[in-house]
Amino acid sequence: MDFAFSPALAGTHADQPAPGQSRYGWLAASLRARITQGEWVPGTALPAEAALAREHGVALGTLRQALALLVAEGLLERQHGRGTFVRAGLGGASMLRFFRFRHGGDLTATPTSTILSRQVASAGPETADAFGLPVGASVLELQRLRSLAGEPCLLEQLWLPLPAFDALKDSDTATWGDLLYPLYQRLCGVTVNKAEDDLRFGLLNREQAALLRLDAGHPCVQVNRRAFDLTGRCIELRTTLGDAFAFQYTAQVR
Repeated sequence: MDFAFSPALAGTHADQPAPGQSRYGWLAASLRARITQGEWVPGTALPAEAALAREHGVALGTLRQALALLVAEGLLERQHGRGTFVRAGLGGASMLRFFRFRHGGDLTATPTSTILSRQVASAGPETADAFGLPVGASVLELQRLRSLAGEPCLLEQLWLPLPAFDALKDSDTATWGDLLYPLYQRLCGVTVNKAEDDLRFGLLNREQAALLRLDAGHPCVQVNRRAFDLTGRCIELRTTLGDAFAFQYTAQVR
């Protein structure tokens, strides 16, 4: 079976709460379905709270509880003085929070991106499980090099489920730009809503080291990412390699 988006499965739009379901939980499910089905696209404002409450026949307090639940899930965000918006999704540059590369004192520059390879591959067991696909199903595999001031800094391998990302199979990679998540939204209609990163340390092999202009066996940080769409479905697997000596992690403990 092919991977395909079925947003209607992500929420229900029943006229009344199911037995044992709270009214605000039922309303949150209804609003969630309208978002995942594309009625309100990422970045757009929801109608006024009073209008939504009247439309669904609920008290304003019930509506606000439902909205708070969707805010907590990361589907919505409140903007002070403006209203409640569907989250626009991740921008894609967040991987650099793990590394500190200094070029001319600028620590905020977005790396340039070069697609080194692109191929349709067969999903192995772990990839298939993450995407909810059968083993051997087709996925799109990319290798990407990211650079700052002409110096390579990050080497990435990515896997994307098909047919959701069919639009990327033959498009000109020179037009993709430096950030992939806006590209996913623009060409494939896929919004990356959240991501989970797992960090570990390792050593670069000869090919990886050559691409990063480091010595074979050089210590590296490996960031394994799973990215999810608005419905909570995993839509990207990514492995990022960077110089371990450029790694910096900061956490607040209270």
